[in-house]
Amino acid sequence: MEQMQKFSQFKGQPRLPKFAIPKHYDLKLKPDLTACKFTGAVIISVDVISDTKLLVLNTAELSVNPNSVKFTSNDKVVEAVDVEMCEEDEIMVVEFKESLPLGVGVLSVDFEGTLNDKMKGFYRSTYEHNGEKKNMAVTQFEPADARRCFPCWDEPACKATFKITLEVPSELVALSNMPVIEEKINGNLKTVYYQESPIMSTYLVAVVVGLFDYVEDHTPDGITVRVYCQVGKVNQGKFALDVAVKTLGLYKEYFAMPYSLPKLDMIAIPDFAAGAMENYGLVTYRETALLYDDKHSAAANKQRVATVVAHELAHQWFGNLVTMEWWTHLWLNEGFATWVSYLATDSLFPEWQIWTQFLEESTEGLRLDGLAESHPIEVDINHAREIDEIFDAISYRKGASVIRMLQSYLGPECFQRALASYINRYACSNAKTEDLWSVLQEESGEPVNMLMNSWTKQKGYPVVSVKVKGQKLEFEQTQFLLSASRGDGQWIVPITLCCCSYDARKSFLLQTVSESLDLKELSCASVSDVSSWIKVNVDQTGFYRVKYDEGLSARLRLAIEGKCLSTSDKYGVLDDYYALSMACQESLTSLLTLMSAYREERDYTVLSNLISISYKISRIAADAAPELLDDIKLFFINLFQYPAETLGWDPKQGEGHLDAMLRGELLTALASFGHDMTLNEANRRFKIFLDDRNTPVLPPDLRRTVYMAIMQNVSKSNRFGYDSLLRIYRETDLSQEKTRILGSLPSCQDPEIIHEFLNFLLTNEVRSQDVVFGLSVSRDGRETAWSWLKENWDHISKTYGSGFLITRFISAIVSQFSSYEKAEEVEQFFASRMKSYIARTLKQSIERVHINAKWVQSIQKEKHLAEAVKELAYRKY
Repeated sequence: MEQMQKFSQFKGQPRLPKFAIPKHYDLKLKPDLTACKFTGAVIISVDVISDTKLLVLNTAELSVNPNSVKFTSNDKVVEAVDVEMCEEDEIMVVEFKESLPLGVGVLSVDFEGTLNDKMKGFYRSTYEHNGEKKNMAVTQFEPADARRCFPCWDEPACKATFKITLEVPSELVALSNMPVIEEKINGNLKTVYYQESPIMSTYLVAVVVGLFDYVEDHTPDGITVRVYCQVGKVNQGKFALDVAVKTLGLYKEYFAMPYSLPKLDMIAIPDFAAGAMENYGLVTYRETALLYDDKHSAAANKQRVATVVAHELAHQWFGNLVTMEWWTHLWLNEGFATWVSYLATDSLFPEWQIWTQFLEESTEGLRLDGLAESHPIEVDINHAREIDEIFDAISYRKGASVIRMLQSYLGPECFQRALASYINRYACSNAKTEDLWSVLQEESGEPVNMLMNSWTKQKGYPVVSVKVKGQKLEFEQTQFLLSASRGDGQWIVPITLCCCSYDARKSFLLQTVSESLDLKELSCASVSDVSSWIKVNVDQTGFYRVKYDEGLSARLRLAIEGKCLSTSDKYGVLDDYYALSMACQESLTSLLTLMSAYREERDYTVLSNLISISYKISRIAADAAPELLDDIKLFFINLFQYPAETLGWDPKQGEGHLDAMLRGELLTALASFGHDMTLNEANRRFKIFLDDRNTPVLPPDLRRTVYMAIMQNVSKSNRFGYDSLLRIYRETDLSQEKTRILGSLPSCQDPEIIHEFLNFLLTNEVRSQDVVFGLSVSRDGRETAWSWLKENWDHISKTYGSGFLITRFISAIVSQFSSYEKAEEVEQFFASRMKSYIARTLKQSIERVHINAKWVQSIQKEKHLAEAVKELAYRKY
């Protein structure tokens, strides 16, 4: 107790003290894959920069041998008199007999630890080889888990070089960030020595030990690129390999700097919490994000592999070479890599129209940031435990969206020049958000710092209300909140608008609460003319919502029916209107009327959003107006039937990637709204597929559709579909097929089957990383899911610890409800179970329940909803 008092000045601090800085790590690790333990030794070159008898560094869940802790400077050994661990703060304090000599000395520490099953730190993953279950050893250090593998200064700003040595079974593949320089075999063990790394942060150090195959290629510069995967899956790595080689070339040109390491390995890990991790030179992935199987992967899987590979390789420059100074600036890494991954994917696959699909990223960012419980892009981090929760749609999707908004404002050439300057200026060091702004400001001559601070330092975003008053167009900004309460945020908003044509454009910065434009400036037809439409936020490049007055809204609806708007603008009008309806600022009646204007829509991204909005409306309507539900579903069936019939069930010659993705989404929607012909055809194809897994009647793009359709009719007395899908799950070794099935099974309407399935999720037949795919239960199963979560919370807490996956259980299950009573029940349950790493997610989920409850009340007050729904459901087009 006395010791802890002695070092109390270091407890509860967000950062380590700065009196010593690491320069180089010599790290030796020896994992035991049978006992799931490891031993290690680290020798750290430390620059002591101010007078101290103490060194403070990070460790967690390691057993350090206090007798091994030594500090050597100029051949003089300074003895450690005390080595204290503070588990709560994940630090180790070493006290020495005398002050340490200033300048560079060497700290040595021996330690041991457990290869845990939590998918963080140095952990174990399992795989099968020749029918035998085996362990592999894997690292996942971001954000703050290198300390679970070796004592270190585990902060992004504490960059150092690393020389790694591994002692492993001689038959296994052992990989690290750098190429192997020497291997020494000693009986059934080998010692593998790796080249010294360039300067990097601890969270980017990586080690993987297991049995793997690989495919290999080279860039024109001679960099060896490999994709490693489980033995027997090597053909599934070829697509990612091709994407990686081309992407390295694209980024070399875009950033005006070549890739900085001699090799790039990408490896598929069977148990992996995130989608992928950008470790320098050794990028780790979930199998679903790296492997692509021509026969069994859907078009959506192919697109995901391409965008994830492009995202992780962007980090080799933006993140690894230039690193954020602290986790407050995480968005610089993630927002930027998300944005630039679209740039690369668009260059490689222009036919995918990926920039239109980018709107889905913006929408996810807008949805989360419309909550009062959102957070700024630049968020204060006071403890390592708080970092996991900011790996969210704000850091990634809002971050990417504000970068796109800025690029659109400054122009692509200027933006690219500035980025190349930024990478060049901060290479091999750390940077803050302000550093990026100042380079962009120098390059463009625009007030970037002032413009962007309103977007990164405060949470939320504006809704810009637009109305015609006499001969003026009036603009007013207020903070948009889904809860319909008033926020007090104010932004510098880059307004773009066009009038009746994309040739008649206008742009300006809205720097105050309101501003007006003279309509004469718009070179538009008379605004009283019924055909004259005005669209604000052209192509949705700005991160804000737009609310039009009634007249402007009606004309935009006509413009959509008349096919006058770009795809991005059709998407934007719909998405803004949906958000305004949820926030009780527009009626559900008028939202449904707007949706009817999309009856001839063909674009994948617009229809995909229309479908996801229709799911949400049918859920809220089931709570608000159950008597209208059948007619609402009939309206949606009519809306989607025509495009679905045009595409048909079977792929046609010369059909594109987007057609393949759209077919599955349309048919899934028809099945979930109870369209008999779709359900019958799905049943027919499923029976053929059960007898012959290679039948062409069920290509990968249709499997999720058919599985969801099958589950619509499953009940306790009719288990055939459920049992058949479980059998396919058990027989396949393709991760993408397993997750497809896990995502389909909870769409069942029978609460008993849902309960059985949720229990199945917690068995050892489902990898911990994959449980989250099975949490999106049908509305009929939400009470069951909530009871199940409460029953199993202790087990779930223990299994998922403080990793970010635990937050998915809360958001997926809690957010479905729509009553104030349920929100209170949730609050009461978690009151005694609160942990810092779930606090933000829990508040956001409860806020979503309140928003739903308010929306339900608002819908119940709509006078003409019933007749509007009836008219829309039975309208003949």
